[in-house]
Amino acid sequence: MKRVWIALAILAAILCATLYHSFYLNSFTQDLTALLEAAEAEAESEHWDKAQALTETAQDKWAQRGQYLHITLRHDVTDGIYTGFREVWEFLECQEGGEYSAANARLIAGLELLSEAEHLTLQNVL
Repeated sequence: MKRVWIALAILAAILCATLYHSFYLNSFTQDLTALLEAAEAEAESEHWDKAQALTETAQDKWAQRGQYLHITLRHDVTDGIYTGFREVWEFLECQEGGEYSAANARLIAGLELLSEAEHLTLQNVL
């Protein structure tokens, strides 16, 4: 009987860790998305310096959690987000409005898809 309780405790700990990770990642990606959307608004207003500052803040937040993200997520997903940031930076520096908007939208979509993929849903379990 003792083994059953230990197994249940381990299973409960794994479930709690999974739920925490999903909640944390959802909150984290929402913060990054908000920063990138604010950067988009600044770029549309021709405030490129503010857009760069907001994008830099978002990229720094992503980089600060890089080790955690590489441990808990697939590497191709995290690499895709890094690539998205680099693409956005190229268009920000050139001040290419249309291209920047498209690259930023792809980056935001990547973050949203990342968050959705980590939710504990029946679709993701199957």
